[in-house]
Amino acid sequence: MFWVLLVLLVVIAAYLLFWPVSIDPVAWTAPVAPGLKGVYEPNTFLDCVERHYSGQLPGPEDITMDAQGRLYTGVVDGRILRLSAEGDSVETFAATGGRPLGMAWDAHGNLIVADALKGLLSVDPQGTVSVLATEAEGLPFGFTDDVDVAQDGTIYFTDASWKFHPPNYMADLMEGRGNGRLLAYDPKTKTARTLVRDLHFANGVSISPDQSFVLVNETWKYRVLRYWLTGGGQGEWDVFIDNLPGFPDNIASNGAGMFWLALFTVRNPVADALAPHPFLRKVAWRSPQFMLPKAKPFSFVLGLNAAGDVVHNLQGPAGRLSPVTSVNEFGDYLYLGSVEDNAIGRVRVPAAQR
Repeated sequence: MFWVLLVLLVVIAAYLLFWPVSIDPVAWTAPVAPGLKGVYEPNTFLDCVERHYSGQLPGPEDITMDAQGRLYTGVVDGRILRLSAEGDSVETFAATGGRPLGMAWDAHGNLIVADALKGLLSVDPQGTVSVLATEAEGLPFGFTDDVDVAQDGTIYFTDASWKFHPPNYMADLMEGRGNGRLLAYDPKTKTARTLVRDLHFANGVSISPDQSFVLVNETWKYRVLRYWLTGGGQGEWDVFIDNLPGFPDNIASNGAGMFWLALFTVRNPVADALAPHPFLRKVAWRSPQFMLPKAKPFSFVLGLNAAGDVVHNLQGPAGRLSPVTSVNEFGDYLYLGSVEDNAIGRVRVPAAQR
């Protein structure tokens, strides 16, 4: 029995230490987490969020509204659902056959969709789906994530990871390489080009109201970048806000100087501790999935002004709707999407906190 156990332990150790894996980790050092203090002081604002259409919306990651006040959201089976303004009906507007994530309207009334599996799509008012792009500069999209449309018609969007495809986002986290891209699609030339490459999970996208810059969330680096569209820094990027207390997901402008930022969850100390150790991340990836760092149920939304300062800090430690993956302001309410929950959230726009 002793020798059987010894051999078994040797086999397990050899597997954990040497078995080939799909990730090729690199070392990086996470900034010291700011913790929930100062501008991130704990509160329970989102613990009273209203849950709408509960049980009817499997994974409503992003939300948009049309001129008639109807809501649209994409769900896990590839459908884009239209929700009545009265809150009493759900109908299928379109079906992409993939996984629709971020959405935005163009000037012609088409719904532009970042579909994680199918690429950059356009859905006309009748629900007909057209493919706009599936690659940029010869590199296919691996995880088309979020989208926004500029006044000149240019579509800005992200490929979160060209290497890892949904739902395998954890592989991208554990690898720690910059596999993401911020891209732009020109509807005149019908081509996409890369604006910023080597991003650590390029996620949410939002254009400033004055069209001078576009923001892109770099989820694994806990920061939001700003890419300049005009001015002396045109074509360059800088950091809009750094060292966030959680993982930034989608971001959206309210058109009046406020950017609403969804944080998927709070920082994970295990993930931060593993960051400088590629070998240990390989060992962890070979381990059973339940042993990997897990997202804590926690509702978290920040409101940022045009300078990147925190104006609103909205938290829900009870995780009543979790994870929050998008925040959109329509009228007097914030509408919260969630890639894993089965409802959308609604809460009144808060008065200024700072």
